Amino acid sequence: MAKLWFKFQRYFRRKPLRFFTFLALYLTAGSLVFLHSGFVGQPAVSQNQASSAVAGPAEDAELPFLGDLHLGRGFQDTGEASSIARRYGPWFKGKDGSERTKPSDYGGAWSRALKGRVAREKEEERAKYIGCYLDDTQSRALRGVSFFDYKKMTVFRCQDNCAERGYLYAGLEFGAECYCGHKIQAANVSEAECDMECKGERGSVCGGANRLSVYRLQLAQESARRYGSAVFRGCFRRPDNLSLALPVTAAMPNMSVDKCVDLCTEKEYPLAALAGTACHCGFPTTRFPLHEREDEQLCAQKCSAEEFESCGTPSHFIVYQTQVQDNRCMDRRFLPAKSKQLIALASFPGAGNTWARHLIELATGFYTGSYYFDGSLYNKGFKGERDHWRSGRTICIKTHESGQKEIEAFDAAILLIRNPYKALMAEFNRKYGGHIGFAAHAHWRGKEWPEFVRNYAPWWATHTLDWLQFGKRVLVVHFEELKRDLCVQLGRMVGLLGVAVREDRLLCVESQKDGNFKRSGLRKLEYDPYTADMRRTIAAYIKTVDAALRGRNLTGVPEDYYPR
Repeated sequence: MAKLWFKFQRYFRRKPLRFFTFLALYLTAGSLVFLHSGFVGQPAVSQNQASSAVAGPAEDAELPFLGDLHLGRGFQDTGEASSIARRYGPWFKGKDGSERTKPSDYGGAWSRALKGRVAREKEEERAKYIGCYLDDTQSRALRGVSFFDYKKMTVFRCQDNCAERGYLYAGLEFGAECYCGHKIQAANVSEAECDMECKGERGSVCGGANRLSVYRLQLAQESARRYGSAVFRGCFRRPDNLSLALPVTAAMPNMSVDKCVDLCTEKEYPLAALAGTACHCGFPTTRFPLHEREDEQLCAQKCSAEEFESCGTPSHFIVYQTQVQDNRCMDRRFLPAKSKQLIALASFPGAGNTWARHLIELATGFYTGSYYFDGSLYNKGFKGERDHWRSGRTICIKTHESGQKEIEAFDAAILLIRNPYKALMAEFNRKYGGHIGFAAHAHWRGKEWPEFVRNYAPWWATHTLDWLQFGKRVLVVHFEELKRDLCVQLGRMVGLLGVAVREDRLLCVESQKDGNFKRSGLRKLEYDPYTADMRRTIAAYIKTVDAALRGRNLTGVPEDYYPR
């Protein structure tokens, strides 16, 4: 037997071509067997069954789960109705108003071509592609909210986000940018100009450079959902020059909040002001900054069409912020010339550095940089994240460093300080839950939290002390004051950066202040995670920092830093 095997090996060593031919035949035979086994035992589908499934009424057809696939380009069945409900949300319903349910078993009985055809037809019920459109950074084609993801953007994700906010159109640009709106304000261009693949979905098109791939969304209960995100801003005195402050006015004898918000949304204005039987639309400006709120009783006049709503009076307006995005501050770019100075945006982790970067980028129109590289921040639109921190192309540099050598490398600094109790919790959430996530209760209850406080609490103090000692031209900004008085504090920060900013732009920032990295408040824990020993230690650090600030003729820490 061994002799026979030896002869067999020698035969193929002398004739390698024969060996590879034999191997190819073997693999081909195995593939044919595998393909054949996929059809054995599967029930056939009659022509009538296939026709009724494809061409039957939409309300009777089952919906395959499409995940994040491009419209009509793929098929995937999870076998779970709950997955469909989570991914499509309540806006994706049948024509009878009922939510789509779990698809029946498509395995085997349907051909791949039939699956793709059904998938395309069902996708068309949800969103219809209407073309490639021109987009301009100064005058957006879709003027609602926008968000970016330079790693995981898909067509479905953009559509889902816009639909959940009640918008009628979703547009994708540059492979990673998503824009929403209620109407398209741009010209249609050739399909060939939308030529960029989605960053998170191979084979799918997500617009191009200054080009939008636009979809018309089919929303369930459109009128009911359309204004669910309108934000109540308060009661305000009538501006002196009404026609300049709020340029669009319409008389509405049957006034309601929805009707006024509807009008201003249609006219693409972010503010809707109700004044009795008149509706006014406009932007926050120096003529109408929304900074001096009045007692709401002054606006407590019932709407003529809604008994339980207040519609304001001719002298005092009820103001809502619509879903229309204020685009006056949304343009961002790198510095046109290399900066001659490096300015740090320094903070202890968890002190709001990412939020401050968002505000600075909107206020100045220039990207911020980073001492580090955080891919998740880059993917969310912080394009300066990828630049080397010494490149000179960004307006300021994020850093958490506190060593003398690292501090002295900067020519100036904005030092952002936050209440240590909240900063520690925010950083703990980031460490175990990501930028907008939360740590699990097991982490708070386990050994991770005490160890974290023991290591990070001293750093909160030494970080501020080191920047005060070694920093050059340090501007101290307290996170709490930035939240409370955004325009004033952001104006101070922009002043250090050497950029002249119009007040109207700062008011635009104020209406877009949350950005993509805001947690919905620190998650309420069932208990106070700080022990008595922790509080005593942190209180001592607060007193040390307060004394250091006052020793340099600066305002001490805010009163709410103290306890606990």
